[in-house]
Amino acid sequence: MYITIREDNMALSRKTFPTNKVRNYYNDVRSELRNGDVVLCSGTGFFSAMIQNATDSVWSHVAFVLRLDEIDRIILLESVESIGVRTVRLSKYLENYKKDGNPYPGGIAVIRHTEFESVAKHGALTQLSQFAIDQFGYPYDNDEIAKIAARIMASRIPFSKKQKKKIEPDSEYICSEYVARCYEEAGLKVKWNELGFIAPGDFADDPNFELVAVLQRK
Repeated sequence: MYITIREDNMALSRKTFPTNKVRNYYNDVRSELRNGDVVLCSGTGFFSAMIQNATDSVWSHVAFVLRLDEIDRIILLESVESIGVRTVRLSKYLENYKKDGNPYPGGIAVIRHTEFESVAKHGALTQLSQFAIDQFGYPYDNDEIAKIAARIMASRIPFSKKQKKKIEPDSEYICSEYVARCYEEAGLKVKWNELGFIAPGDFADDPNFELVAVLQRK
């Protein structure tokens, strides 16, 4: 059983992890999760700390939900630094994240775009899902991770236009770039950093997202 904290229509902050009253358990809120819901994580590992420090945010990772009700699974689509673009059961985050019997090391929240359900009714979910799945399998090696780190630092360093072009994303995504690109396929724009970078904290800053639940305390 997973502790779930929930408070309807609560705004999120890029600076602080939400602390609400405990009301439910994960299995109770599971049926309420929707396609396109965004999962925000506040990790405690080294790579998470690097992202948090570089982007001035408590948030270090972002993924999004797809429901597979035919087989009774709720999955996350995400880009992970050690693996690349992949899918994983949401419940794995809460019970056995690294196959060591422990949950994800950090806090986990679920947020929802206020317009997603409307665009999904008009076929946008299919476009988003097709694009998201087409990106599966892009591997990350050390050189690619270095390029990701450079793009993070680009949000703080005033690169010239020529230098910026060398580190623009292509088929390599950090988590927030991947989710933002998938959302673009649905016709929804998450605001990017003015230097051409988007971080997990930018999802928390976007006023179109509302907090649905906190699945795990930080």
